[in-house]
Order: sequence, then C-alpha cells, then structure tokens
Amino acid sequence: MTDASRRTLRTVVQTVLALAAGLPLIIDASGIPQTAAGVGLALAVAGGVTRVMALPVVEALLPAWLRAAPDRDAELLALDRDGRP
Repeated sequence: MTDASRRTLRTVVQTVLALAAGLPLIIDASGIPQTAAGVGLALAVAGGVTRVMALPVVEALLPAWLRAAPDRDAELLALDRDGRP
C-alpha cells in the first residue's frame, strides 16, 4: 500500500469516527430525518478530496506551511549517497 493510500484510508477512518460520534446529536438538533445516504456521501467526498490532496501535483501547488512534512529517511539516504558525513 502506498503512503498516499494509507493517508487516504487514515483520513476516511478519522472522518467515520468523527461522524459516528457527532452525527446523532447534529441530526437530533436539526430535526432532519435520519438517513445513511448523507453520511455515505460525506464520507465519499472526504475520501475523494483527501486522495486528491495526496497527489504530488497538488502537493506542489500548496503553500509550504500546508505541505506534508518531508520524508526524513529519504533525506538521510540522499546524504549517505552523496558521501557527505
């Protein structure tokens, strides 16, 4: 499984847990009928947006403060290949 897929799956799980915890209260307070379709749609959209945000092209367009942290292992391996101490 790629790193992007893991991040997408992790975000989907986080969204499911957040919706499972808060959605009953929101539905009761708003008075809308309880349907699973809205939850499924929100989950699908969250997963899709997360997957798109994990693409390298989108990552390059993001400002530096919003980008994913660089892979420290890759940096160390690059230093090792260059022969620098």
